[in-house]
Amino acid sequence: MKVSFEGIGQWCATFMGGVTEGHVVKVDSGGCVAGCAAGDPFCGVAVCAREDACTVQMGGFAAVGYSGAAPALGYTALTADGKGGVQSAGQTGEESGGQDSGAAASVPAGQAGRSYWVVDRDESGKTVTILL
Repeated sequence: MKVSFEGIGQWCATFMGGVTEGHVVKVDSGGCVAGCAAGDPFCGVAVCAREDACTVQMGGFAAVGYSGAAPALGYTALTADGKGGVQSAGQTGEESGGQDSGAAASVPAGQAGRSYWVVDRDESGKTVTILL
């Protein structure tokens, strides 16, 4: 039997911003979101992106990519990995595979991240399901 968390508690908002579907995002300015750098806190996941507007899932269960070591199940501190996914807080960009540009970014020392409930992980697909 396959367990599915898709759509449970999902709520979204529309923002301006040229982001990529499936990537975690942060608030950039009033009514706008942007992609995240490694170590950034994130507010949600872009579920639909068209030109300069996007729909961001801000609540409910979401499946997102991760880099570096697989985040632990249960409540886990996460930050953005700089590549559209997440990483366990405290990893460096080098440990998580670096940013798209190939530069080694580092998460500030003591970066605690925000605690998310990780309910599922697919280590072969490098994805985790989290409660936003």
